[in-house]
Amino acid sequence: MTIDLPVVWAAIIGFGVFLYVALDGFDLGIGLIFPFFDREGERQVMLNTVAPVWDGNETWMVLGGASLYAVFPVAYSVLLPATYLPIVAMLCGLIFRGVAFEIRAKARRTQHLWDLAFIAGSAVAAFAQGVILGTLLQGVEIRDGKFAGGAFDWFTPFNLFTGIGLTVTYATLGCGWLLMKTDGELRRRMGVLMRPLTFALGATIGVVSLWTVLGQQAVAARWFSTPNLFYFLPVPVLVLACLAGILKALRSGADRRPFLLTLGILFLGYTGLIISIFPNIVPPSLDIWTASAPHSSQLFTLVGAAIVVPIILAYTAMAYWVFRGKVRADDPGYH
Repeated sequence: MTIDLPVVWAAIIGFGVFLYVALDGFDLGIGLIFPFFDREGERQVMLNTVAPVWDGNETWMVLGGASLYAVFPVAYSVLLPATYLPIVAMLCGLIFRGVAFEIRAKARRTQHLWDLAFIAGSAVAAFAQGVILGTLLQGVEIRDGKFAGGAFDWFTPFNLFTGIGLTVTYATLGCGWLLMKTDGELRRRMGVLMRPLTFALGATIGVVSLWTVLGQQAVAARWFSTPNLFYFLPVPVLVLACLAGILKALRSGADRRPFLLTLGILFLGYTGLIISIFPNIVPPSLDIWTASAPHSSQLFTLVGAAIVVPIILAYTAMAYWVFRGKVRADDPGYH
């Protein structure tokens, strides 16, 4: 039996990208909700919940980018020039976020400035990732296997709104994480904030979904043709169920369910993206087979991935297991 390596690699990269969005999403979300919490020690507790894991979360971005370059070089050469400016903005935001994360705990007179850098870096990175997502969903102009558009093609109302949508998603994910990891007054205030964020998340999902099917005929045809409609209908139904589940969990005071259900919404949204564009890796016309590197290159890199990916999964799981449980203000913290 012949293995379809482009499909295998599309699954590996898709898995890595989802893990990045899920894991780095909640620590970016912490930066997004930072402005709502400025009492003594609150922000440090919020940071202590992700201090052992935040930099490891970004491993998945490196894996995804490197794999795309090695395995789908045509897609890499198209996506990069199509989204140069959002990518640069994202990297700058991640740099500011990372530096501020490490320095603010030691700073005294300038701590408020590093807090601003952490907030701004998180916001810019989250928004830029959403713009890149919108650009991918809306499609890229390709001619003879090369990007044929302009430097500002990404600057559209739809893409800017997807930037806002992903920012809201990360903020909700971060709030859900802190509901699970904190207690006392800080946890109570997280529960208060989580409710409007949940409504905002539902609203942005609805707007992006409607905008996509109205603006993209190919996507609408895929979702609403039969029998696809019956196969794909569980996705929006489960999204609504997860949103209702979050609100119910907040009323009952549950710790973990809001975060897990928000992760479920993120997974369903990611599933919706794959349904909308697959087998294209860069819509509307570049599929995974056309964009692929030679078979020998894909096979060689697959051997490396078979070794590296389980190692990354193992140490990531170990980090989360070792630092499980609540984080409190009187804990020594992680430095």
